Amino acid sequence: MEDAQFSDDFCRFLQTSVPSVDAAELLLLLLRDEARWWSAAEAAAGLKPASLGEADVARYVETFLARGLVAQGPDKRVQYHPENAELDRYVRTLAQAYSERPVTLIRVIYALRDSKIRSFADAFKLRKG
Repeated sequence: MEDAQFSDDFCRFLQTSVPSVDAAELLLLLLRDEARWWSAAEAAAGLKPASLGEADVARYVETFLARGLVAQGPDKRVQYHPENAELDRYVRTLAQAYSERPVTLIRVIYALRDSKIRSFADAFKLRKG
């Protein structure tokens, strides 16, 4: 994996769809077993070490649903099912980065999160006129 794969588009995907390293690990768990329908409890138990509770899993699943990354059945189980090939490509790039360059990926996720917080805080600063 090269730095070029951390493109602006991929970073935008991370910023809008993967709010934390825990969320990335959850999404990659769903990807690893694409055919499986997961309950929140099963997904939480599937993460090693168990880093998320069911409430956290449910919150991230809501983000994934809103971004078109997963499908949800009537029983609230979810399955990796991206809306389009572009989203699938970003998730597979995420998997590659997590496997080959985990430290870089983690730093990028935190940096993007910090920039969102900084932008939000900057919106409330008073400007001198």
